[in-house]
Amino acid sequence: MSRKPQGELRRGWTTGACATAATRAALTRLWGGTWPDAVTITLPRGETPTFAVAWRDEGPGWAAAGIVKDAGDDPDVTHGAEIRVRVAASAGGVVFRAGEGVGIVTKPGLPIPPGEAAINPVPRAMMDEVVAALAAERGRAPDVEITVSVPGGAALAEKTWNPRLGIEGGLSILGTTGIVRPFSCAAWIASIHRGIDVARAAGLAHVAGCTGATSERTVQALHALPVHAMLDMGDFAGGLIKYLRRHPVARLTIGGGPGKLAKLAQGATDLHSGRSQADLAALAEWARVPAVADANTVLEALSHAPHLAHEIARRAQAAAQALAGPQIAVDVVVVDRQGGILEQSGPQ
Repeated sequence: MSRKPQGELRRGWTTGACATAATRAALTRLWGGTWPDAVTITLPRGETPTFAVAWRDEGPGWAAAGIVKDAGDDPDVTHGAEIRVRVAASAGGVVFRAGEGVGIVTKPGLPIPPGEAAINPVPRAMMDEVVAALAAERGRAPDVEITVSVPGGAALAEKTWNPRLGIEGGLSILGTTGIVRPFSCAAWIASIHRGIDVARAAGLAHVAGCTGATSERTVQALHALPVHAMLDMGDFAGGLIKYLRRHPVARLTIGGGPGKLAKLAQGATDLHSGRSQADLAALAEWARVPAVADANTVLEALSHAPHLAHEIARRAQAAAQALAGPQIAVDVVVVDRQGGILEQSGPQ
């Protein structure tokens, strides 16, 4: 079982930064240099990290290098993966290709259009800059085909949002700063936002955000929603609803267990146990059952007052509706641990 490291957390590097370093190493060799043991690149904010070259290969008219991704102390699914780049002569500038383990975009709404390799704009720009700099230095035309691969990436992608976002066949090459900041909420919230963008681009009028897999299965079946309507909200109710307020759809369903939704009902927008707690004394007042105040958990509170589920659903729906604004119809589904529906509130 993983645990959060003690003390100051070590930052790491994005797949986009690793791909850029691999591009520099491979292109150095392709254009007549010796294989470097390590390469230094410049990130968008000016940092200049150095990466060890872990793998190299070459043939007539091409060279390839690999960098092992170090995500620092972040629990990143791609930590330890090898990001490989093969470079070869092209015509008319830089061309990006998806190799083994890198996905292809199949749905609109993402920063890269359908049909393209899932290599995001900032990593593309970083690799473009490496090509331009080395071309100027060595008197070459900046015409290069860059193929990015991640051995085993297709299996890793199944643990990410990519299948839901319509990215097929592998991982995305990501990063806006080049740096992975450990245990940051920003990456998860950014994924929620991209999920909303994809749903809107697909013309969906109804999306759902759930706190976990059990509530997600129940809500998806209840409303017969397609997979790309299911937004992996987790604990970030505020991150989802606030973005939807700015980029609305007609209807939003929030699903979750009574413990998480009790916190939403009491005004919390981050539902993580380390950042918000249910006020059991307030729940006792809602239920008009004093024993609820002495319960250890919301689940135990429900054993004293099953009707409390109705108040949780009603108040969570009101809180989410207030946050979403009047242009979105919000309903809430409270789900038990077995996936059964305890209560619903809002439009059915």
